[in-house]
Amino acid sequence: MAGPLKVPKDNYLFREGDPPDAMYVVKSGKFSILKTKNNSEITLAEIGPGAMVGEMAFFDAKPRSASVKATKDAEVIALPYKALHAQFANFPEWCKAIMRTVNDHLRNANQRIKELEKTGTNEGEVFPPHTITKLTSILNLVGHKYGKQEPEGLVINGFTLRRYTIQVFQEATHKMQKLLSVLEELKIAKNEDLGEGRSRAIILQPELLFAFSEWYTDFLFKADKDKISIKEEELRLIKAAVHFGKKGTPNNKGLTKVNLTELQNESMRELEYLVKVDDFNALIEKKLMTDKIMEPTGISSLVDVAELEKVYPFWSLIYNLKRVRS
Repeated sequence: MAGPLKVPKDNYLFREGDPPDAMYVVKSGKFSILKTKNNSEITLAEIGPGAMVGEMAFFDAKPRSASVKATKDAEVIALPYKALHAQFANFPEWCKAIMRTVNDHLRNANQRIKELEKTGTNEGEVFPPHTITKLTSILNLVGHKYGKQEPEGLVINGFTLRRYTIQVFQEATHKMQKLLSVLEELKIAKNEDLGEGRSRAIILQPELLFAFSEWYTDFLFKADKDKISIKEEELRLIKAAVHFGKKGTPNNKGLTKVNLTELQNESMRELEYLVKVDDFNALIEKKLMTDKIMEPTGISSLVDVAELEKVYPFWSLIYNLKRVRS
């Protein structure tokens, strides 16, 4: 067996469509698994030391189904198929059958993922609505079944999460990684690289993530006339209403009076952006606030602070995911 093969950063170990001749074990560095889509490449997964790549073609000699590119200087150990086939010939027949079956299942899963990639509602959109509910539900399921509650949050083994994502639910792992990145930005979860090809996801707010999946699934299946949608530019209004509403006390119906005139005067100082009284007309039309009340101290409105505080992170997550592109 030859010594380690060096692969400098930004160089390809092999490209999608190349004829196969070996599989590789990553000794050091890191690689991205890439698929070509239109005129660009999307990342399916990242692998590091200890991972194996290129093994699928060992059985069927089909062209490489994805490209493998070094994201930092790396070394791999090449395992030529010719030498491996000589050893494989001595394996028991039942062992050969199992390995071929597993390989076929992976090929089929990859083909299914390729088909799913074509079903996005907009060109380049990674997270159409039902993909959001599916991926967050996968996180909730794996976290509930296999997660370990630690002081920092609910810890999920990266291999287990990847297995459920790609093999059980047939979703591309790069989407789960992008979802975790957005959740990390919002301080809902984070993803940790433990080295040697290992990782773990930590759900910092598991109750919020579960509530989001339940709420968004219910929202998507409502009749259009029953849906109350929040525009992205209205999120700052909800944030302002919640901020100033928390200064008051809810009445027996759970509604809190917010002085919109005071809010307008103090918003720049307390929120660092200006909100005018008339900006709230959109929320009033959607029945998220009551009609304006004219009082000696200014213009007020009654607000369900608890409800707005609940949906604010949900809509923030939706719009952060909408901005992600492949």
